[in-house]
Amino acid sequence: MKIYTRKGDDGTTSLWYGGRVPKHHGRTAAYGALDEACAELGVARALCGPEQAELAADLLRLQDDLFVAGAELATAPQAAERLEDGISRTTEEMVSEIERGIDRYMDRVDLPPKFVIPGGNRLSAQLDVARTTIRRAERQISALAEAGELAGETVIHFVNRASDLAYAMARFADVDDPALFEGRGGS
Repeated sequence: MKIYTRKGDDGTTSLWYGGRVPKHHGRTAAYGALDEACAELGVARALCGPEQAELAADLLRLQDDLFVAGAELATAPQAAERLEDGISRTTEEMVSEIERGIDRYMDRVDLPPKFVIPGGNRLSAQLDVARTTIRRAERQISALAEAGELAGETVIHFVNRASDLAYAMARFADVDDPALFEGRGGS
């Protein structure tokens, strides 16, 4: 099976359920950023050791869920009725599940009220890279929403919580080093 079609050689890409948009369109930028974040989370998962099985499993789940959000974003709003909840459309239950994950990780972290400097270890740094990519996707999704190009708001809620979950996971995976929490609050 060949993976190239040559259809994108004109600078456009196909949307799910029909239609084409320029490769630089805000829609492709948004789901492209989620694809980047998914790959970055994959690196984080690969960095997990046997003692981090829970984190690795949660990362895989988040990657799966980011594909759901990506599928939703890769669909023009006029074809949104063809999407399936939890498979190609985000749901409020997915948002609630992420919130439970955030709470579970943050309940085990003693986080001072200061900025955190990323880079305590390779795993936490990689999670922070993924978090910032998810935030970029969120900004692009927000622009799509403002332009009336989303079928619903749940994907915004989901992506906002996904970045919070990546932050919580990063802090959980981080080293316990007070200097990392001083950030701009240091003298």
